[in-house]
This record gives sequence, structure tokens and C-alpha cells, in this order.
Amino acid sequence: MACSAFAPLIDGHDRRVTYLRVSVTDRCDLRCVYCMSEAMTFLPKRELLSLEELDRLCSAFITRGVRKLRFTGGEPLVRRDLIDLIGGLSRHLDAGALDEITLTTNGTLLSRHAKALAERGVRRINVSLDTLCPDRYRAITRWGSLDKILAGLDAAQAAGLAVKLNAVALQESDEGEIERLMRFAHGRGMDLTLIEVMPLGDVGAHRADQYLSLETVKARLGQRYTLEPIAHRTGGPARYVRVAETGGRLGFITPLSHNFCESCNRVRVTCTGQLYTCLGHEGAHDLRAALRGSEGDERLDAAMDAAIANKPKGHDFVVERGSAPTVARHMNVTGG
Repeated sequence: MACSAFAPLIDGHDRRVTYLRVSVTDRCDLRCVYCMSEAMTFLPKRELLSLEELDRLCSAFITRGVRKLRFTGGEPLVRRDLIDLIGGLSRHLDAGALDEITLTTNGTLLSRHAKALAERGVRRINVSLDTLCPDRYRAITRWGSLDKILAGLDAAQAAGLAVKLNAVALQESDEGEIERLMRFAHGRGMDLTLIEVMPLGDVGAHRADQYLSLETVKARLGQRYTLEPIAHRTGGPARYVRVAETGGRLGFITPLSHNFCESCNRVRVTCTGQLYTCLGHEGAHDLRAALRGSEGDERLDAAMDAAIANKPKGHDFVVERGSAPTVARHMNVTGG
């Protein structure tokens, strides 16, 4: 039976898909130790969806009920036409069909692009920042400069963007690192979300040496701070508390210690048009062929429906010594 172009995207477990994450490039200007190996091979640019194809793809999802659109990478701001893509898609914000366009960035290019993002309808962004120690930042990213990220945060806030910091909790972090990040973020009016290491791709290190349970982190913080559960949500998997002593919000994304799949409303599309309905599974559905196979969206709608109907109930991430990564692809392919 043919689908209605305006029918919502509902999976086989009665979860409605309202959140689309689009990786506009697999390239990144950093090599974070939990995300990539140091020697990465990236896709030829000719294989990437064009600006027009990305616009058409995102618009098709919006027509089917997606209300939140997030651009990721790799590092999305290394793609030169991203600002134009966001500018074009902002028509859906103006029409009320889309609630927000956001992006997750490592912050290296924010000082150059923050104003343009705000002018095109972006109201908030996530910035990845795992430490405030310059030497440790360089070690984690393999060659990044903390000063450049701090300048990007200044530019983002000056442009009126709400900023949330994302930090991956790492076992080798010193005892006070997360606390310093939290106080820094809350002191500047930013939320902080902590994320557990996920076993995606071979990064040249064992995940068991990196993984730190956020249950442990939360317990440690709870000895020094008053963590008050709150109902705040941003459309993703983070669960938030308010830290009474700072007045700020602290989020926890726990794909290993506390599976959140029962409420999953997300799917991911890569820069080559491959649709992943679950971050923790290998199976992808080719939307590029449907995009390029006809001028209308009937084939695309049918491909979307077939993929969403088979969205897995949940992921089964495992971090154990001796175990291979749960998923072979690296994080930069789907953007987390």
C-alpha cells in the first residue's frame, strides 16, 4: 500500500520519529581518541550528497513529521556549503513545519561561522569539549588547540546562540576534571551534558580503558553537590538534573549504563544518503538511490517507510576487555 506523503514516521515499536540527525561530511579537523584512529581515510567528495539533495532529503523528512533537525559530521562546519544549506532549510522554520535547526560541532570554526549560523535561524548549538586543560585537550584531540575552542564559545555567545557543552566521560580523567567543566559551563550560562564512551569503530585503544560509567560519575558528584532531577528535555536522550550549588543543568547520556532506547525518536542519515535507524546497529538503508532515481518523492517516501518499519527495538553496546567494537563504523560516519 502506498504511503501518504504526510503520514508520520512510526516504527514497528510505536515510536514516532521526529528527530533527524544528518552527517554532512565524514571529515574532521581533529582526531579525538574515542572517535577516530589517527590515520583516517575519508570519502571522496564526489560521493557526498549535493547541497540540493541534502535539502530535498531533509525536506522530505520534515514533511513526514520531523520537527528537529541536527547537522553533525565529522565536523559539519568543514563543509563549505553548510551555511547555505541551513539558510535554505530555514524556510521550514518560518513556515512552522520545523521547530529548530541545530548542530553539533567541535568548535574549531565557530569564531568564523557563529554569526552566520544565528542569522540563518540557528538558536542553539552543542560544542564538544572534554577538558579545560590545554595539554590534555591536545592529547585527547591529538592536535587541537583549546584557545581556538574558547574563542569559538565567545563568538557563539556573542552571536546570541545558546551553547551546550558535550563532554565524553573518560576513565583516565582526573578526579576534578568533570567538576571544573561543570563549573565553567554553568558560570557562563551553558548546560553541560556528559556522555559515555560508545564502542564504535577501531580507534587504536581498548574501550575498556576509556569507559567510565556515568552512574559512577553521578554518585561522585552527588557527594559534593545537590543534584535535583528535572523534566527538562531537548529532544534527545539526555536526562537532566539541576545542580543546586551552581543553578545550572547537567545532562547524562548513558547508552551503556542505562539504555534509553524505549523512547528513541531519532534516525541518522550519512553524507552519502545512508539511513541508520539505530546508532548501535550496522544495517543501513540507501536513500541516495531513491533520491536520484526519480524527480518525485514517492520512491524516497517508500524507502523511508521501509527503513523506519524495521527500526530495532534497541542497541546492545558492550565494552569488555577482549571484545571488538560493537559497530565497525567510526563515530564520524553517522555523527553520534
